[in-house]
Amino acid sequence: MKVISVLGSTGSVGRHALEVIEHLGGGHLLYGLSAHSNIDLLEEQVKRYHPQVVAVYDGKKARELRSRLPHLTVLEGVEGLIAIAVEGRVNLVISSMSGTKGMLPTLRAIEEGKEVALANKEILVMAGELIMNAVRKHHSRLIPIDSEHSAIFQCLVGEDRRSIKRLFLTASGGPFFRYSSEELAEVTPDQALRHGVWKMGKKVTIDSSTLMNKGLEVIEAHHLFGVSFDHIEILIHPQSLVHSFVEFNDGALIAQVGMPDMRLPIQYALTYPLRQKSLLPDFDFSQHSLFEFFSPDLSTFLCLKLALEAGRIGGTMPCFMSAANEVLVSHFLEGRIGWLEIGKRLEKLMSLHQTSYAQDVEILLAVDAEARKLASVV
Repeated sequence: MKVISVLGSTGSVGRHALEVIEHLGGGHLLYGLSAHSNIDLLEEQVKRYHPQVVAVYDGKKARELRSRLPHLTVLEGVEGLIAIAVEGRVNLVISSMSGTKGMLPTLRAIEEGKEVALANKEILVMAGELIMNAVRKHHSRLIPIDSEHSAIFQCLVGEDRRSIKRLFLTASGGPFFRYSSEELAEVTPDQALRHGVWKMGKKVTIDSSTLMNKGLEVIEAHHLFGVSFDHIEILIHPQSLVHSFVEFNDGALIAQVGMPDMRLPIQYALTYPLRQKSLLPDFDFSQHSLFEFFSPDLSTFLCLKLALEAGRIGGTMPCFMSAANEVLVSHFLEGRIGWLEIGKRLEKLMSLHQTSYAQDVEILLAVDAEARKLASVV
């Protein structure tokens, strides 16, 4: 029996996870749900999925939900998130709460030796070394939910990781892959939010348009699979059917192919090492026969270049870079800066950061706060 808590149940991944849990039925018991502040949707989820406990990060919203659902235990703040993650009966935590808010609950779950299905990019970018050390120390298991990392994880089942030659992370290219510099200077938030393949939250969708998302994923892959940055490559694959692949020392390439639907990697994380029938229709090669691959242009997609640089620098630089980018993306969505300015301002901010190589939660949280403060000045 897998007893599950979902960190970030009102987000895109969280909603899909609940759909998959409902589909799987027996063998999966939902214990806790959590949200940042979307208590309207959380209330709907409570009535449909019947969790035993919920946690709301925003204290005011938690108290409001408590008044609406007086017979339900409603926890609040980071402490509430941690409580549903470390509960003794829970043996699987789905970490899909975006940003740094999910780091401490996820880390605490790992320290309790729980299995964690990870969809939060910022956690491994911010504290990859710290997280992976905790996974090894406490004999936890980290199963990626992101489609690209799930693909690599699946390709490596039964393989000796010492035989890896290269990892290839695929990217759709976002909506502006073929735009000129002049066109990029005129990009609006509405345009950037129109992703042609995936339906995601606003922040992730903007990161996809700048290819920052793929830079973050390279840093994640470095930590998850223990592969150096020199052996991780990015390919633009507009069809988004090949979700990533692995090249081995003997020249063999193994890929994971499927429709671009987050329910597939979520279900794999929930049922691993088994596979069960999913909600997806059969793949039709007659309708999906085109597979194209291109190299990304780092001079055009400055955010991708900066993310790769941050990963190679290591230490606190990825944490600083990710937090600053998050603030700059919010400025872009608010119309305060242009699309191209996200990368330009991020480059200037990164030049101000003095990288530390100490691996400590408090240090990383302080760096995160410093980055946000500096980036907030427009």
